[in-house]
Amino acid sequence: MSTDKIVVQPDHYQRYAVEPITFIMQNSLPFWAGNVVKYIARAGHKQYGDLSTTECEKIDIRKAIRYCEMRLNELDGRQITDER
Repeated sequence: MSTDKIVVQPDHYQRYAVEPITFIMQNSLPFWAGNVVKYIARAGHKQYGDLSTTECEKIDIRKAIRYCEMRLNELDGRQITDER
Protein backbone atom coordinates (compact mmCIF):
# COMPACT_ATOMS: atom_id res chain seq x y z
CA MET A 1 0.00 0.00 0.00
CA SER A 2 1.40 3.40 -0.93
CA THR A 3 2.03 6.02 1.73
CA ASP A 4 -0.26 8.42 -0.15
CA LYS A 5 -3.19 5.99 0.09
CA ILE A 6 -2.57 5.47 3.82
CA VAL A 7 -2.70 9.25 4.34
CA VAL A 8 -5.48 10.23 1.91
CA GLN A 9 -7.74 7.14 1.90
CA PRO A 10 -7.16 4.98 4.97
CA ASP A 11 -8.78 1.55 4.55
CA HIS A 12 -10.47 1.75 7.94
CA TYR A 13 -12.68 4.64 6.69
CA GLN A 14 -13.47 3.42 3.16
CA ARG A 15 -16.78 1.75 4.08
CA TYR A 16 -18.47 5.10 4.78
CA ALA A 17 -20.25 7.32 2.26
CA VAL A 18 -18.73 10.32 4.05
CA GLU A 19 -15.27 10.01 5.58
CA PRO A 20 -15.28 11.00 9.27
CA ILE A 21 -12.88 13.92 8.74
CA THR A 22 -15.21 15.37 6.11
CA PHE A 23 -18.19 15.06 8.48
CA ILE A 24 -16.18 16.57 11.35
CA MET A 25 -14.94 19.53 9.35
CA GLN A 26 -18.21 20.25 7.51
CA ASN A 27 -20.02 20.35 10.85
CA SER A 28 -17.31 22.33 12.68
CA LEU A 29 -17.17 19.83 15.51
CA PRO A 30 -14.94 20.76 18.42
CA PHE A 31 -11.67 18.86 18.73
CA TRP A 32 -12.86 16.48 21.44
CA ALA A 33 -16.09 15.58 19.60
CA GLY A 34 -14.27 15.11 16.30
CA ASN A 35 -11.92 12.63 17.94
CA VAL A 36 -14.85 10.70 19.42
CA VAL A 37 -16.39 10.43 15.94
CA LYS A 38 -13.04 9.37 14.45
CA TYR A 39 -12.29 6.67 17.00
CA ILE A 40 -15.81 5.21 17.03
CA ALA A 41 -15.97 5.21 13.22
CA ARG A 42 -12.79 3.16 12.96
CA ALA A 43 -13.29 0.93 16.01
CA GLY A 44 -12.79 -2.67 14.95
CA HIS A 45 -11.40 -1.71 11.57
CA LYS A 46 -7.95 -0.27 12.30
CA GLN A 47 -5.24 -2.79 13.08
CA TYR A 48 -2.68 -2.12 15.82
CA GLY A 49 0.28 -4.40 15.24
CA ASP A 50 -0.32 -8.04 16.11
CA LEU A 51 -3.32 -7.40 18.39
CA SER A 52 -6.58 -9.20 17.72
CA THR A 53 -9.43 -7.36 16.00
CA THR A 54 -11.29 -7.37 19.30
CA GLU A 55 -8.37 -5.81 21.17
CA CYS A 56 -7.97 -3.19 18.43
CA GLU A 57 -11.65 -2.32 18.65
CA LYS A 58 -11.43 -1.99 22.43
CA ILE A 59 -8.47 0.39 22.11
CA ASP A 60 -10.39 2.75 19.83
CA ILE A 61 -13.47 2.62 22.08
CA ARG A 62 -11.27 3.45 25.09
CA LYS A 63 -9.78 6.37 23.18
CA ALA A 64 -13.26 7.72 22.44
CA ILE A 65 -14.27 7.31 26.08
CA ARG A 66 -11.13 9.16 27.17
CA TYR A 67 -12.04 12.17 25.04
CA CYS A 68 -15.54 12.17 26.56
CA GLU A 69 -14.02 11.98 30.05
CA MET A 70 -11.72 14.88 29.25
CA ARG A 71 -14.67 16.99 28.09
CA LEU A 72 -16.63 16.09 31.23
CA ASN A 73 -13.64 17.18 33.32
CA GLU A 74 -13.57 20.47 31.47
CA LEU A 75 -17.29 21.03 32.03
CA ASP A 76 -16.89 20.18 35.72
CA GLY A 77 -14.04 22.67 36.11
CA ARG A 78 -11.48 19.95 36.76
CA GLN A 79 -8.09 19.43 35.15
CA ILE A 80 -8.80 18.06 31.70
CA THR A 81 -6.41 15.13 32.14
CA ASP A 82 -7.74 14.07 35.58
CA GLU A 83 -8.85 10.47 35.86
CA ARG A 84 -12.60 10.17 36.33
